[in-house]
Amino acid sequence: MKDSMTLPRRHLLAGSAAALSALGLAGWSGRAAAQAAAPKPLPAYAGWKSSDALIVHSSSTLETKRSAFGTSVITPSNQLYVRNNLPAPDAAILNDRDAWTVAFEGVKNPRSLTLAELKTLGVETVATVLQCSGNGRGFFPSKPSGTPWAVGAAGCVVWSGVPLRNVVAALGGLADGAVYLTGTGGEKLPEGVDPLSVVVERSVPVKATDDALLAWEMNGEPISLAHGGPLRLVVPGYQGVNNIKYVQRVAFTSAQSQARIMSHGYRMSPPGTKAAPDQPSVWEMGVKSWINGPLPEKGTLKAGLVQVHGVAFGGTQAVKGVEVSVDGGKTWQAARLIGPDLGKFAWRQFVLPVQLGAGTHVLASRATDAAGTVQAEQRDENVGGYNNASWRDHAVTITAA
Repeated sequence: MKDSMTLPRRHLLAGSAAALSALGLAGWSGRAAAQAAAPKPLPAYAGWKSSDALIVHSSSTLETKRSAFGTSVITPSNQLYVRNNLPAPDAAILNDRDAWTVAFEGVKNPRSLTLAELKTLGVETVATVLQCSGNGRGFFPSKPSGTPWAVGAAGCVVWSGVPLRNVVAALGGLADGAVYLTGTGGEKLPEGVDPLSVVVERSVPVKATDDALLAWEMNGEPISLAHGGPLRLVVPGYQGVNNIKYVQRVAFTSAQSQARIMSHGYRMSPPGTKAAPDQPSVWEMGVKSWINGPLPEKGTLKAGLVQVHGVAFGGTQAVKGVEVSVDGGKTWQAARLIGPDLGKFAWRQFVLPVQLGAGTHVLASRATDAAGTVQAEQRDENVGGYNNASWRDHAVTITAA
C-alpha cells in the first residue's frame, strides 16, 4: 500500500532506501546491498518480531526479506510485514478485547455490537494473502513516492473470526441502496485536522461481503496491535489497505467514503496525472508470483541441480499453475505446486528442480489463475507505484560456478 500523500506520517519515509532501478532483472543487486546495510531497530510496538527476517524502512513500514519466506505456506507472525497509515491506538484496547465495539450501519436493524457479541454469531477460518498495494513499487523506474517495497510487503496468514454475512443476517439484512462495504479504522487521529483528511476508511464493492471476515485471531493467536487487533476487517483477495485495522465501524453505503484515503489515495493514476476519485481504486489483487530461492545474496552457487522455489497467488482466483524460466523468459517449464492448498485466497508454493551450468542465469516465474489469466510481463505504470505484478520486474539474476 502506498503511503497516502495527505497523511502526516508520510514524512517518516524521507530516510527510506532509494527505489530500485527500472529493470527488475538488474535492480536486485542494489536491493541486496540495501538489505546488507546497518539495520534500523524494530519499533517498540513490533519489538516481538524477528529482526533478522525484516527490513525496517521506517517506524511504520517493515518489510519481510525475500530470503525469509522459506518454503512453507504460512508466514509466521513475527516475520510478517507491517504497514501503518497512522499511529496505532493505545495498547490498552487489548486489555479487554471482548469489550471492543463496532457500529453497523446500512442494515435493516443498525446497532453496535461488542466483540463478545460478535463471537456468538459464528466462527470461520480463512487463509489469505495479505499484501500492501505498493508491493513491488521499488521496481518502478519512475521512483514513486512511498516505501520502495520489493516483494516483502506481503504474506500468507490464517484468520479466524465471524463471517460478515452472518452479522448482516443477524441485523435483518442489507438496507436498500447498498453498493459499497465501507470500513472505518480506529487509529488515533492527529488533533487539529479535518478527520476526513486522515482517517483510514475504505469502501469496496458490496459483493466482497460474501467473503469478508471480522477477525480476532491471526495465525492461531489473538491479533496483535501491530496487525490490527483486537478486531480487523479482512477482505480476502483485496489489497491490504482495504483490510481495515481496529475496525470500529462497518457501513453499507450507496457511495464510496469521502475520506481522503479513499477519494484520492490508492488510485491507479496514469503517469503525469494527479489522483482523482474517477480513477480506478486499488481493490482486488491480480495474479502474481515471484521466486524466493536461490537468490543472488547467497553468493555464487555451485553449478548443478538447484531447486527453484517461490510463491504464487491469484487475488480472488485460485492459482492454476506456475511456470519457471532460467533464461529471462525465453523458455518456460511447468513448476510443481507443493504443500497444502489452503483455498483460493491463499498463496501456493511452487518448485522446479533445474540443472544450472556455470554462468549467469535470470530466474523468473509467471503464474496462471483458475480463470486463465496469465501474470503480466510488464508493470502497469501509475503514479503511486501500485499493483506491480510484472514477472520481469520480479525476476532475479544468479551466478553459478
